[in-house]
Amino acid sequence: MAKPSSLILLEKAIGIPFRNKELLSQALVHRSAVRESATHGNNERLEFLGDAVLELIATEYLYHLSPKSEGELTNWRAALVQGEHLAQIALDLKLGEYLYMSRGEEASEGRTKTSTLANALEALIGAIYLDQGIEKAQEFCEKFILKNLQQLLAEGKHRDEKSTFQEMSQEKTGVTPHYEVLVEEGPDHDKNFTCAVFIAEEKVAEGTGNSKQRAEQAAAKEALRVKGWK
Repeated sequence: MAKPSSLILLEKAIGIPFRNKELLSQALVHRSAVRESATHGNNERLEFLGDAVLELIATEYLYHLSPKSEGELTNWRAALVQGEHLAQIALDLKLGEYLYMSRGEEASEGRTKTSTLANALEALIGAIYLDQGIEKAQEFCEKFILKNLQQLLAEGKHRDEKSTFQEMSQEKTGVTPHYEVLVEEGPDHDKNFTCAVFIAEEKVAEGTGNSKQRAEQAAAKEALRVKGWK
């Protein structure tokens, strides 16, 4: 558990001294930390807000940056806000070290889970927005997130498996694939999903992940392999 004095280090790392320290503390409370949640509330509401703030900032940034089509800009934005990218930024900031979580969650490597780190970064953005407004949130996003756009494009991160499978399915069959959750298991703070992807009535493949989105991506990746669509 991070002590208040250690949060000063996080403030220095992000270059933002919080006016309301309670907001920063809340952004770092994982939903498994019952005692801390009772004191501060967990970070899920701030994550919800931060996700929307980040999407707005990324959308405006891309709108002014490039005259690309809506579809291309949507893919670029997806690359910027994808969980793996956000989790890597959280790792660089050592955000996991500051999180309040249960011993069980920590024992299951909760401080390094992609979903936990990505959610914490979004919660931090939400806290920055509430504490200091949209301009400071924009500065944070530009400094740590948006600057990686060219690298993400060079690595092909804007071409995720789900988008690729949809395009290939529409091209080859004229049908847009759809996804269904087959299994949802585990406690609220550590759920696991199994999703299947269908082309019309044909179940093409299944995939698992710790969120519906990741399970769908895994299913799409397997479907591309099954169909031989590369």
